[in-house]
Amino acid sequence: MKTYQISNLKDFMNKLLLSGDFDCFLLEEGTIVTANAFQIDGHIRKNFYTKEEQEDPSLCPYDFSLWKDIRPLCFQLIKGKRTPLSFQFVLLLLPCHMAQILEKGGFQDNGSLVRYFALTIRFDGTNAVMTTGLSTNTFLMDKTPEQLWDDAFRKFMDKRQISWEAV
Repeated sequence: MKTYQISNLKDFMNKLLLSGDFDCFLLEEGTIVTANAFQIDGHIRKNFYTKEEQEDPSLCPYDFSLWKDIRPLCFQLIKGKRTPLSFQFVLLLLPCHMAQILEKGGFQDNGSLVRYFALTIRFDGTNAVMTTGLSTNTFLMDKTPEQLWDDAFRKFMDKRQISWEAV
């Protein structure tokens, strides 16, 4: 688990909320505090859909909403003349990307050990930090998945020219 302080907040906010740079993530949960507090539970409620829609893997492929689908709503809640008091998003890397990172790093997992590579983004009204994390199905003494995720995430930030400092 590593924490990164965002150096260029305006650029980062544009990349998070207006571009597709973070569209390789799912939203587990989010909280946005402006004049009101808004909480978003990213869990897909499959019973909202018809039985046929539930059985179509292209309509409900994940347990959580795609960030790209929720991003416009978050932008609408955040945009304006005033800076939000705070926000926090817990994002989960899409499983296909997680599997690629693990495979490239030589870590064998059929999905029984590592559930998600997580990214928590916190803004306190002034500063934004991102923290990587791991959700596992069991205790892992091997820190390889965590190291692979941290390395991949630093490359992710560098490729998107996100300015950061290690905390």
